[in-house]
Amino acid sequence: MKLFFINQFVLFFMCFVLIDQVAAIDFYSFKDETMRERYLYLVKELRCPKCQNQNIADSNSPISIDLRQQVYTQLEAGNSDQQIINYMVERYGQFIIYRPSVEGKTLVLWFAPLAFIIIGFICVVFVARRPVDRDFADMKNTQRSQRLNELLNEEEQRK
Repeated sequence: MKLFFINQFVLFFMCFVLIDQVAAIDFYSFKDETMRERYLYLVKELRCPKCQNQNIADSNSPISIDLRQQVYTQLEAGNSDQQIINYMVERYGQFIIYRPSVEGKTLVLWFAPLAFIIIGFICVVFVARRPVDRDFADMKNTQRSQRLNELLNEEEQRK
């Protein structure tokens, strides 16, 4: 009897999961295979403004559904891929594309990683090339040993 209820729960849960997956499928008819490939390319290149780390092809958010419809409408209107991307950038900003153009506002995005790598390399070189003062380290260890011996001698004298 307990197994029956577990199976019912699993079946019920899977129905909801499958319904959610079916809801993400868009049914568009294309004039030719090239237009379909362009559509798939564009929806994978555009980022969902709500989900942030998903493209609009993978996202189930309402805005992604609207954006996919907009891409399809613009493809049907005969717009080029670049025109569609420019339209989306004008409307949603550089955030909507995964590879923003190199311009004044986005220079940090493009060159900050390179700058961090160069700075890290310079720091490693300076640390590795810094001369180690072994005499100072040995002198410090000698001083510590002498002080420890003095403290031990004082402790023995008290007993």
